Amino acid sequence: MDKKKVTALDVAKMAGVSQPTVSRVFGTGANVSEKKRKSILEAAKELGYQPNAIARGLITNKTKIIGIVMRNVQNPFYPEVLDRFYTQLANKGYYLLFINSENEQIQEKEISQLIEYNVEGVIITDASLSSTAADRFARNGKSVVLFNRYIKDTQYSAVFCDNYSAGYDIGTMLVEKGHKNLAFISGPPNTSTTIDRKKGFEKALLAAGITSFPVVNGEYSYEGGFKAAQKLLLEHKNIDGIFCGNDISAFGVVDAVRKLGFKIPEDLSIVGFDDVKMSSWSSYSLTTWKQPIKEMVEAAVSILLNSINSGHETPTIQSLKGELILRDSVSDRR
Repeated sequence: MDKKKVTALDVAKMAGVSQPTVSRVFGTGANVSEKKRKSILEAAKELGYQPNAIARGLITNKTKIIGIVMRNVQNPFYPEVLDRFYTQLANKGYYLLFINSENEQIQEKEISQLIEYNVEGVIITDASLSSTAADRFARNGKSVVLFNRYIKDTQYSAVFCDNYSAGYDIGTMLVEKGHKNLAFISGPPNTSTTIDRKKGFEKALLAAGITSFPVVNGEYSYEGGFKAAQKLLLEHKNIDGIFCGNDISAFGVVDAVRKLGFKIPEDLSIVGFDDVKMSSWSSYSLTTWKQPIKEMVEAAVSILLNSINSGHETPTIQSLKGELILRDSVSDRR
């Protein structure tokens, strides 16, 4: 069987035109008559010709490729986010180049890979963006949107959940249900998500006269949540409620609490954040904060594509409200 790849030259010969004319039809589309265009498209269809997207990008400088940098793919929140970004961008004719960042901060080789593929824009989720990386993207004309976090005093757009008000509402709910000895199992302390969730939670507790509460870093991971819960309950035996920085760490907390012999929610209430699918499983039935992922992704894509198409880099900061999902992991202690 002949498996020879169909080329632009093959299409040109069948259509009776030059190869550069075929390239223009599948590239810029400029200076080609309607008659020739129709003939070329018919020939391409008959031959099964598929133009090379990267080669076409070299001609038009429009690769239709968006890079997305994601670090914590073990967190079930982010595969769902990735799936929604893929769908949104595909519906708008864009391709997705996925970079699984190896470190908390985006690395030089990852930046180079995005630039080498000539991505038109970059979405950064849970990886940190250094000033050096920011400068590289800016010098190469790459639009950037931060997702599920923001960086103060930066030139980059960002879309995120209103973590401050979410933390406040969670704290208020626990206090109103009679909890008096609360704790917070955080993520990495230098991220906007951790800072804002903790600040909102702290404000709610202060309003109820609770002036201090223990904080342990659970690293936004199952293992981190498990270890943090063990440490917390060994050092603070009167804890009656724990707010966890995300759901995956909350699952670790739930399992650690049960292993230590406590009952949920009779002895201890647990609250997570994100509302990943596992949160509704009967083994966890986790009370949590639902992030508006669909709206967040739509907003991020809209901001990024507007920036790419307009050429303007005026930062757009968009904060979206989520909602509290009450399940069986919180008791009413009044």
